[in-house]
Amino acid sequence: MSYPNFEAFAVDPADLGIDAPTSPPLPLLVDPPAPPVRNPSGEPLVEVSHPLISVLGCYHRLGLAGARPDTRLRAGALERLTRAVAILPLGFGLAVFDGWRSLQLQTELYRAAYSDPQLPPGFVAEPSTDPTKPPPHLTGGTVDLTLTHDRTPLALGTTFDDFSEAAHTAAFEETPGLVRDLRRLLFWTMSEAGFVVLAQEWWHFEYGTGRWAAIRRSTPLYGATE
Repeated sequence: MSYPNFEAFAVDPADLGIDAPTSPPLPLLVDPPAPPVRNPSGEPLVEVSHPLISVLGCYHRLGLAGARPDTRLRAGALERLTRAVAILPLGFGLAVFDGWRSLQLQTELYRAAYSDPQLPPGFVAEPSTDPTKPPPHLTGGTVDLTLTHDRTPLALGTTFDDFSEAAHTAAFEETPGLVRDLRRLLFWTMSEAGFVVLAQEWWHFEYGTGRWAAIRRSTPLYGATE
């Protein structure tokens, strides 16, 4: 599922003449089974608002059912997102495509994506109502984002919600160039701030979720919330 008007939200970084900082190679990326959520935190959802973080509201601008005009995250996830943007080199910032989702929006996205029987699993989580296995975005600990340069959002090799092999976070590791370097910058910045990435999607980062707990060998912090 790829949205034709995504171009309104991001541009090819090559068009801007960006010099990407040198970052280490990406590690081996895996998505281990997530442990069940047992005692979810009651931490509130708060609105994303920061001078160096643009809120794009992609799904709301596309008119999808259940999408909000603002973007919300758990307070702890937002604190770490603020930490991440402070780490970035001068001139860079972040642009958020999506954060917390309602179950209605998660259901619509899942049905739209998997109306294609050829799409492999792992791109859009099932809209489960099991409180021990919430979809990551329903927890408020997951954020879809990209880098900005001089406040211009960047498309790092693919558009947002491009469900192809090129969208895999490490897809450009064997292809030296600007896209590889910018994906590395995004990954290491978010990792230093406490997030983990989804191996299939370069834009998808999590904190406090089941996947985060599995990768960080910790305990999930967040369950589904409204």
